[in-house]
Amino acid sequence: MTTIAATVAAVQHPLHRPITGPSAWTGAQMRRRDDWIRPFTAPELAEIDAALATVRAKGLDIADITAGNFPLATLGPALLAIRDEVLNGRGFILLRGLPVERYDMAGAATVYFGIGAYLGKARSQNAQGHLLGHVRDQGLDVKDPNVRVYQTRERQTFHTDSCDIVGLLCLKTAKSGGLGSIVSSMTIYNRMAAEHPDLLLRLCRPMTTDRRGEVPEGERPYFALPVFNSHAGHLSVIYARRYIESGQRFPEVPRLTPQDLAALDEFDRLANDDELRLDMEFRPGDMQFVHNHTILHDRTEYVDWPEPERKRHLLRLWLSPPVGRPLPPAYAARYGSVAIGDRGGIICHGTRPHAPLEPV
Repeated sequence: MTTIAATVAAVQHPLHRPITGPSAWTGAQMRRRDDWIRPFTAPELAEIDAALATVRAKGLDIADITAGNFPLATLGPALLAIRDEVLNGRGFILLRGLPVERYDMAGAATVYFGIGAYLGKARSQNAQGHLLGHVRDQGLDVKDPNVRVYQTRERQTFHTDSCDIVGLLCLKTAKSGGLGSIVSSMTIYNRMAAEHPDLLLRLCRPMTTDRRGEVPEGERPYFALPVFNSHAGHLSVIYARRYIESGQRFPEVPRLTPQDLAALDEFDRLANDDELRLDMEFRPGDMQFVHNHTILHDRTEYVDWPEPERKRHLLRLWLSPPVGRPLPPAYAARYGSVAIGDRGGIICHGTRPHAPLEPV
């Protein structure tokens, strides 16, 4: 296990070396280009439909779909190149034009799971073992410490998920609101290093984060990791302020100090900066993939349709690619393992991985 002193020493050195390369982008830069939007072509859509027919003919369960049994002769190699861009380039992509209106829920879920299989292995997103997540308002209250924000219509605030790559497929949009936003955590690092190195150093030491009631066997109901983690030549970020704050409900957890709050406030200020963040309005059929280690994502509050069949609905995947960066051993407290290709997700006592077709 990496000690706090070792973690701080490892991260102090890069303070004099800004993160360079395509992962350190700004929203202002991305708004001047559209190469991060990649439409499906007509032949690719035909290939997807053929793969769907193959899966159905074999009677495969969605959770058993792999790149090997969801054949995409032309699109498959393109998806591998997209995976490389997500992991080693700017860190995100928006695939556009999947005709979700043509599919029933099982068909849309099968197609999405099959495409995701080319990027990585699906991981459990909650204690119930959902490999396929349903991002939909379930009428729950985010103030409940055992509720996760995606189950509500409230703003999420910028955060990372507990996996290498998170994917979203938009099925239906809200009546209003629900805007998606992303921001480069590498750019936030650079700005904090230049403007507030003292606050940055605080985020290079562990902060306690609430597990929100989903506790793996043998673990505490919270974990402690730095926001900024330097390891093997990579800087990785893990962040969920709502859950850092709700971690204060445990009396044994160190209290947040004024410096802690100042560091979190500066991080959030930069994440929400108009120049740095990139907002995008999802259309039905849009598919977004994001590298959690270099990008944070957010969603604004929304007003939904009163009719159940029209309500905002996105499908989500947490993916562990077979290639990727090494993570520090301390990440095992949240990821279960740091083994590349077999890490991330939430596994608790009784968790049974499966792909539900409805929010439960």
